[in-house]
Amino acid sequence: MREIVLDTETTGLNPFDNPRHRIVEIGAVELFNQVPTGKTYHQYINPERGMPNEAFEVHGIGDDFLADKPLFAAIAQEFLDFVGDAKMVIHNAEFDMRFLNAELEWAGHRLLPNDQALDTLKIARSRFPGSPASLDALCRRFGIDNSNRTLHGALLDSEILAEVYLELTGGKQPDFALSQTQSRQNAADQGEDWRPKPRPTPLPARLTENEKAAHAAFVEKLGEDALWTRFQ
Repeated sequence: MREIVLDTETTGLNPFDNPRHRIVEIGAVELFNQVPTGKTYHQYINPERGMPNEAFEVHGIGDDFLADKPLFAAIAQEFLDFVGDAKMVIHNAEFDMRFLNAELEWAGHRLLPNDQALDTLKIARSRFPGSPASLDALCRRFGIDNSNRTLHGALLDSEILAEVYLELTGGKQPDFALSQTQSRQNAADQGEDWRPKPRPTPLPARLTENEKAAHAAFVEKLGEDALWTRFQ
């Protein structure tokens, strides 16, 4: 199963404010069967507007840096091609999906279905009700190193979120050898003998008569004290 762990950075909180707030960075990490493949998508985007100071303090992406970056319309199809129909794993998915679909609509492209997104914030709140569920808080909970995260960054946050997501869904080897162990435990709890029963008809020996004779001759050469003679 292919999944895309995704994050964005923006100029503000609402794409429909006046003036519009825009996406300035997209970062995404590809997983296949919940294992990172090494494929990533990363793009800075010129928002065609100034960067508010409060947004700059969050991610450190400024006007001068973005001046020569492509517009969203120029990278929209490339982004859609990378995502495809894969499930998108996003922390606070409603926020990112609102921005992504606003940008796609303004660029004249198809929108991403909201049910294509899986919200790790909702998963964390369901698993740990009443506990902090920010990305930093989940890193502390799971012992994930996020020491490089001094500012928000879409690709770095996606890489960290991929680790958090694997922990939220059962660890880095989800269900590894657990289902069989659990079924054995359940059977033991119910007084059942889970061990496999002997075959009703034993399998025929695969040794040929020549092989048996060669083995007997070899053992005879070892003498009367040979270990093999105790088991014959």
